[in-house]
Amino acid sequence: MTDGAAVRVAIIGAGSWGTALAQILAGATRDVTLWARRPDVARSIASSRHNTEYLPDLELDARVHVTGDIGEALDAAAIAIFAVPTHGMRGVAQQAAPVLPPDAVVVSAAKGFEEATGLTMTAVLGDVLGEQWRRRIAALSGPNIAVEVAAGLPAATVVAGDEETAAFVRDSCTGRHLRFYSTGDCVGVEYGGALKNVVAIAAGACNGMGVGDNGKAAIITRGIAEMTRLGVAAGATPLTFAGLTGLGDCVVTCMSPHSRNRQLGEAIARGLSLDQVQGRTRMVAEGVNATRVAARLARQHGVEVPIADQVNAVLFEGKSVSDALADLMGRDPAEELRGLGGDGLHSTRGSGSSSGG
Repeated sequence: MTDGAAVRVAIIGAGSWGTALAQILAGATRDVTLWARRPDVARSIASSRHNTEYLPDLELDARVHVTGDIGEALDAAAIAIFAVPTHGMRGVAQQAAPVLPPDAVVVSAAKGFEEATGLTMTAVLGDVLGEQWRRRIAALSGPNIAVEVAAGLPAATVVAGDEETAAFVRDSCTGRHLRFYSTGDCVGVEYGGALKNVVAIAAGACNGMGVGDNGKAAIITRGIAEMTRLGVAAGATPLTFAGLTGLGDCVVTCMSPHSRNRQLGEAIARGLSLDQVQGRTRMVAEGVNATRVAARLARQHGVEVPIADQVNAVLFEGKSVSDALADLMGRDPAEELRGLGGDGLHSTRGSGSSSGG
């Protein structure tokens, strides 16, 4: 396999995913700059070649330049990948806007919604940067556990956006260890990346309750059905949810011991509160905010999302995990592909409502 053409890539955000991307792309592009929001963190990573807060065992590739100056990070960058938590995306984009190279491609690598607005991350970037950037904004999502990507284990991901833009990122960033695919379905890719975290919280709760593999498999598959219904109502292509950013990302996030959202669900099912779980780590479980937004979007679109609704009730309304499971199992019988349209592969767009169980 041939590495992508050498281009300058800026990774904005030095969390676990941003650091992993910098590490793996250094081999594919050979010109990567990693920006850390806190100057002391940037200095520490640059001098020690270790990100002690997020990936302490990783020795960062010598080709990765590290800086706390966002202008320096973005200088002459052809691709700017924003790998920051969803709650920080708007603020970081506002900080970056004045120093973004005018011909750069901007990629969101965050998986979730802006809680206040319900916007996807590419929509947030478009809102900040303006209409002139619309065709040069893309989303990156897939079954990509950061610690495995950083270690060089084989993985695949999807970049979504304008055809030319997505192809440019795909061809520039594909390497021997991380394979990029492209698609025009940005809505599907972003909804898949956000909503799978909600399903992973439910799957983790299954682990915490000891309900068994059958029950967890049911949560995963019915969760993907919910993801598809809500995504299609927002304009996504149904088959996107059978790909890397739907099925693939959902499965790995529900199954991997490294998954923050799965870990959160397990802990809550074992009796910890949401505040207790979140207080234990600096890392963000994006499924928490995504759950609240998903429940709100589902009401707006008239789409049934029983798993997301029950996760929302457990996280924010004081419902017990056992009662949530009982209510899911007590739902009325339903045809499996109801709400997905016909044979389950056709869009329900424009139908006004979508239901299922």
